[in-house]
Amino acid sequence: MKRIIYADNAATTALDIDAFEAMKPYLLNEYGNASQLYSFARSAKKALTNARKVIADCIGAQPEEIFFTSGGTESNNWAIKGTVQQGADNVVITDNIEHNAILNSCDKIKHMGYQVDYLSADEKGVVKPSVLHKVITNKVNLVSVMLVNNEIGTIEPIKELAKISHEYKALFHTDAVQAIGHIPVNVNNLNIDMLSASAHKFNGPKGIGFLYIRNGVKINSIIDGGSQEFGMRAGTENIASIVGMAEALCKSCTQMSETENRLRKIKKCFIKALDNAGLDYILNGSDNCAPGLVSISIKNVSGEMLMHRLDLKGICISTGSACNSINTHVSHVIKAIALPKEYAKGTVRISFGKNNREEDAQEIVDAIVGILKK
Repeated sequence: MKRIIYADNAATTALDIDAFEAMKPYLLNEYGNASQLYSFARSAKKALTNARKVIADCIGAQPEEIFFTSGGTESNNWAIKGTVQQGADNVVITDNIEHNAILNSCDKIKHMGYQVDYLSADEKGVVKPSVLHKVITNKVNLVSVMLVNNEIGTIEPIKELAKISHEYKALFHTDAVQAIGHIPVNVNNLNIDMLSASAHKFNGPKGIGFLYIRNGVKINSIIDGGSQEFGMRAGTENIASIVGMAEALCKSCTQMSETENRLRKIKKCFIKALDNAGLDYILNGSDNCAPGLVSISIKNVSGEMLMHRLDLKGICISTGSACNSINTHVSHVIKAIALPKEYAKGTVRISFGKNNREEDAQEIVDAIVGILKK
């Protein structure tokens, strides 16, 4: 059986073995409902409390500011829709390179009569504070800008954007799905009001995430039912996955510096190999970028073709384009950074994770070169 090189960690990551072991008791033996009052529920209730504290400590928050959700998509939907229902002016500002969980949520509230304004990122995918300064007014009640772009890896100047937002009395939310567990994140240092995260992006289980909501921030619930999550998010808690998420995040944060250094070396090896191969490509994103994520656009090449040919060789990457049976569409992020047409359709994303090695970088480049020669 040929070795698989998995280099699509921005899409999802392998479940950490320690996270899996932490989950097992709550899947098999300690399966009590944390909302119940009898003794069999105590273990689940204690695990829920402990996990909330662990996660809060990892991002500099208080335990009561952590609300468990089904993942980043729900957290983003909640932040957008729950906030506008509280506001009097109902004006939201976001940007044109956000994840679709934000953009589609904003489309939904626009149809409900709310106003949404979109900031333009520059050619490196940076949402500049000066651009926000030009459009924000006292009528804005929410600004939402992602911390790390999921396609090109640019790290946004969140602290500066949040400061401007607060000067105009607006709340600030960040989609940190690609950041949590990969770069240092402290909600107090960033001075943000809400933050979305998803466990499967940092080697936790799928189907679980959280929304950080700063104490004092008013936001409506969007899921009605029981009184779970301090009465804010109904539904029986997924204790096993919550425990797994806490274990994975704690481990990722503990090993972050070591992992980041190793991923930056792998990324450097990958870019050096590309240059040595003489490929005509553009490296997307800013210099201040997520450690393991590389987005490149190769001239006069189909990124979709490249992805499928690499798949046949046992190499998993993703493309910056979405393809259907009739046309290939360049993604909204690649359009926003205004790449030349002859490069844009040749966009692929390679995202290295903690299980990758430096040899993987060279093997991927060798495979790309081999495919293009044919």
